Amino acid sequence: MGGGPGARSARGASPRDVATPDGSGGRRFEFDSPADAQRLDTLVAQEGGLSRTQAATLIATGAVTVEGRRERASYRPRRGERVAVQVPPPVGRDIVPESVPLRIAYEDAWLLVVDKPAGMVVHPAPGHWSGTLVNALMGRAGGAGRPGEADRAGLVHRLDKETSGLLLVAKTDESHRRLTAALAQRRIRRRYVALAWGHLDEDHLTVDRPIGRDPRDRKRMAIVSNGRPARTDFVRLARFDSVDLLAARLLTGRTHQIRVHLASVGHPVVGDDTYGGGGGRRLVALPPHRHFLHAAWLRLEHPMTDQLLDVRSPLPAELRASLAAVSDDGGSWSSGPDLTGDALDDVGFYRIDD
Repeated sequence: MGGGPGARSARGASPRDVATPDGSGGRRFEFDSPADAQRLDTLVAQEGGLSRTQAATLIATGAVTVEGRRERASYRPRRGERVAVQVPPPVGRDIVPESVPLRIAYEDAWLLVVDKPAGMVVHPAPGHWSGTLVNALMGRAGGAGRPGEADRAGLVHRLDKETSGLLLVAKTDESHRRLTAALAQRRIRRRYVALAWGHLDEDHLTVDRPIGRDPRDRKRMAIVSNGRPARTDFVRLARFDSVDLLAARLLTGRTHQIRVHLASVGHPVVGDDTYGGGGGRRLVALPPHRHFLHAAWLRLEHPMTDQLLDVRSPLPAELRASLAAVSDDGGSWSSGPDLTGDALDDVGFYRIDD
């Protein structure tokens, strides 16, 4: 699922990534100072997902400006002042193209759709400099990355490490521009399947709650009043003894959106250690370090030909096995899933109207 760091702006603005002016790489983001002004180094750390030391170093080296001027780390920005941060690329950490097998669900001259396995990190980062999806894309014959943006490799949106499924990748600058615009205009439909603990009160649920960086733990996201708008539509596909099988449609693309929204209504994703759903794995036959969330369906108009693309990813084997385990305990899916085909067909996942 795609999105950047959460916001703390009094006006509802949020940190947004902007292009680096010289194409040298790294990351540049901007945000408006909140009403409850804090030290500049604290704000930069929270909004950028950085450590306090990293933030202080950026400020000291002039990589942070407030309304275009340099300030000390102890400066407390006034409400609404624009803070711009330039994070340089990691020194000595060139992204190395690697020959990593990928499952490609669709490909043509302008784009491809990767079916990402659980456990694969999308972007290189400390602790994961190799074996990532970006490494694999850069190492493919013919390449998928765009000049000057090896760190993104044409990715249009993102998926969490332990979330499997479909990811859209542009192969040209023009297709990337058009796909990014289509995503922002909600013309790309992304549907996920999730197993959630407990039971929804109704078969349909819309969660419309803003998401931002958790002020108590910068590695987590949370529902925060001044976060970025986030909306997810959920439809119950099947009800079992202790879990619901859900279809989730993203109306926005915030970091960890589905996981945070389900946890916020008391029904965390099964196997989600970060947001309270990690217990009881044996009850659902789920492997360690795996949550039950899969990007199963992607629909869009081709950015260059206007052809309707309908790309599907059946449940991975470990999720099919988990679904079989919960269906054995009884529930609305009395006949059990079809483990020889696409189990999602059995519950009408592809027939839900948007």
